[in-house]
Amino acid sequence: MVTEQGVIEEVSGQKALVRIEKTSACATCGSRGACEAVSDKAMIVEVTNDLGAGKGDRVEISVSSGSFLKLSILVYFLPVVALVAGALAGGELSAPLHLHPTLASILGGCSAMAVTFYALKRLDRSSRASRKFQPRMTRILHRGGSSRGDDG
Repeated sequence: MVTEQGVIEEVSGQKALVRIEKTSACATCGSRGACEAVSDKAMIVEVTNDLGAGKGDRVEISVSSGSFLKLSILVYFLPVVALVAGALAGGELSAPLHLHPTLASILGGCSAMAVTFYALKRLDRSSRASRKFQPRMTRILHRGGSSRGDDG
């Protein structure tokens, strides 16, 4: 399980918006340059509020390691593979299309990446309904805000 801690910013029905705190793992992450966690903006995650947490509560959220790995492969590895495959295909098709090989490779790589990003966007929309890839609230670490005094 990949777990993070955060503070509930807003509760709306069965959903809660959790502000994720930057952890020491962010400092050593290879993707920190492309992540919102490096900026001053907080990373906000929407989770199902199965535990009945309130605004201001410190909670732990988690995603299964298998789901995290699958999503990482899709988001990081697949576009690179598409870029290389598209560039190779473009280079091979340069002669029949009467294009310079470099230009054909660039066009092929960019086209393949565009198709991959479009497919990933569609997959993202369809997987939002699946609880398998969504983070979930696993426990309330500390009650805060208006829910102070509850059992916790």
